[in-house]
Amino acid sequence: MTWTIGVDVGGTFTDFCAVDEVSGDVRLWKRPSTPENPATAIVSGLRELAAAHGLPLQEVSRLAHGTTVATNALVQRKGCSVALVTTRGFRDLVEIGRQTRPDLYDLQRDYPDPLVPRRRRLEVTERINAAGAVHLPLDTAQVDEAIARIRDMEVEAVAVCFLFAFLNPMHERRVAERIRTALPGMHVSTSSAVQPEFREYERFTTTIVNAYLQPVLSSYMSSLETDLASMLPRASIGINQSSGGLMTIGRAKSFPVRTALSGPAAGVVGALHVASAVNRGNAITIDVGGTSADVALIKDGSVNASYGREVDGFPIRLPMVDIHTIGAGGGSIAWFEKDGLLKMGPQSAGAHPGPACYGHGGTAATLSDANLVLGRLAPNLLDGAMNLDVNRAREAIQAIARPMRKSTEDTAKGMVAISVANMVRAIRSLSVERGHDPRDFVLMPFGGAGPMHARDIAVAMSIGEIVVPRSPGIVCAQGLVLAEIKEDFTGAARAVIGDAVPPTLKEVVADLKVRAEKWAASEGLRMRELQYDLSFDMRYVGQNFELRVPISSGAVLDPGALPDAAHLKRLFFDAHDIAYSFHDPLAKVELLNARLTARAPVVSAVDAPLRESRNVAPLAVGKREIYFDGDQPVAAPVYKREDLLAGVQILGPAVIDQIDTTIPIFPGDRLSVHASGNLIIEVER
Repeated sequence: MTWTIGVDVGGTFTDFCAVDEVSGDVRLWKRPSTPENPATAIVSGLRELAAAHGLPLQEVSRLAHGTTVATNALVQRKGCSVALVTTRGFRDLVEIGRQTRPDLYDLQRDYPDPLVPRRRRLEVTERINAAGAVHLPLDTAQVDEAIARIRDMEVEAVAVCFLFAFLNPMHERRVAERIRTALPGMHVSTSSAVQPEFREYERFTTTIVNAYLQPVLSSYMSSLETDLASMLPRASIGINQSSGGLMTIGRAKSFPVRTALSGPAAGVVGALHVASAVNRGNAITIDVGGTSADVALIKDGSVNASYGREVDGFPIRLPMVDIHTIGAGGGSIAWFEKDGLLKMGPQSAGAHPGPACYGHGGTAATLSDANLVLGRLAPNLLDGAMNLDVNRAREAIQAIARPMRKSTEDTAKGMVAISVANMVRAIRSLSVERGHDPRDFVLMPFGGAGPMHARDIAVAMSIGEIVVPRSPGIVCAQGLVLAEIKEDFTGAARAVIGDAVPPTLKEVVADLKVRAEKWAASEGLRMRELQYDLSFDMRYVGQNFELRVPISSGAVLDPGALPDAAHLKRLFFDAHDIAYSFHDPLAKVELLNARLTARAPVVSAVDAPLRESRNVAPLAVGKREIYFDGDQPVAAPVYKREDLLAGVQILGPAVIDQIDTTIPIFPGDRLSVHASGNLIIEVER
């Protein structure tokens, strides 16, 4: 047997999914996270997984890890001290930024302070022009003076960002080499390596964030690698990127900024697998964990990629799965705003002390406490390994209920309703506000708290069908098992598209392919396994922002067989129609970047088909008082998820309990068990 294990570290729980690559057997595990050192939960969880399922860790060939270490370090400002070396006259660029307000209607709110204060931003004379040629040679004496100042600053990392370095990285590379020679052990990030694209502000900030996170993630990765070396002697370790693909630990140490959405991106990969299994091409996914909710949209069997977004106020210009994240999870705390209105989150009780019902010292009322009081959350989690205290939950909610003169149950309903409204707003931002009708999609909730709120969300968005994955709380870990080994390459190719394709475009694409093949060889991948996804960034001349236009996808990439100019324009017009509902066939179109994603699949499936029920209805294991829509609780039959075989149908009211979540079936709704083991719930109109 050869096992692949996916490990997703969340704010509250750490999830494990192990798959035997030969037989397809799947083993799942879940344990509380250890925020002070995420590696502790990983190591402990692997031992527990092995003991519980008899899994031989020495036969594990690959471990895929989704991490929040870099994201947390950025949000909590626990990165390192950074110096910036840049082109003379441009050290204030990272502070000037774009002339847009972070909030249109908040005159007091400002962008966060730059991660590099002005005294640590150093200038040197050099200049590459817009054609990529040297306009002013690099002044090495000034570089040496800057290095001496950096030595006195006692910084841990340096970002090197020059104008037009994405066209010609020669000066950046020379400066980086001199820094590494003079200051051994110094972490150095160059913009031409981190993000070789135009738009200097986004390129500079992305590089600075990368440098800011390098020592933190390098230390964590080295520690994890040491801890796992003896436990998993044969395993290679892959770190999930925000784009949804894996990279090596070495690349993660060099490019920690790529892990900004590591965990949520894995969830989308797992959701794509579930959507394919139930033959639903369009799905709105919502991953509700203990701290946050992540929303994504699957259209025609694929998810859109974003090439620029903010992470805690800092623009990051890298390929990322298009995800909208809000602070709404099981640990979200109820509190009163200054105007006396009740709010939920984004503050979270986290794993420690956790919600009041955990009994670990938490006293704040949370969303999990509200669901427990309403009966929507099972009082025993993790197959009885974690018992919840409903009395503590009631006490916490009563402290919120008293000022409002509401009952405990009504307050719990209000807490749920506020959280659902927050989730619905996030879904609208990715669907309605982008021209997608939610009625054309199924809703796919996952994460431990996702299925508990799915029905309320579906009704609010007029969605008629809910698909609940086989293991909702482990979808991110399953996505890590399914994640491909992936690398993204970018080449500048700015040119107006006239009657013919720009002659330099073939050369740019050929160079991208060569770089991809070198990367594949360094990863030990076979060329026949490689898949290429080619796209171009295009826009009308004079537009501020470009659209990504897919060109080709498959095992063959021939730089000499690119679409002609007329075809390229038609592809751009189609993309413009989707984004803006119109196009101008007479306006000039320009090409900006060529993008190539090289990827290689590893594991193709993580679920075995369910045994059919042969028309035998499952037996309820008991009843539980649950508040659905009405003011009074309903005695609903309780079913165990493992007892539901393929073909089974259950008419609500009912509730499904399983190791990683609870699924309420509202009165009138109908649940069907798909052959893949996923649940399909038809919402009563």
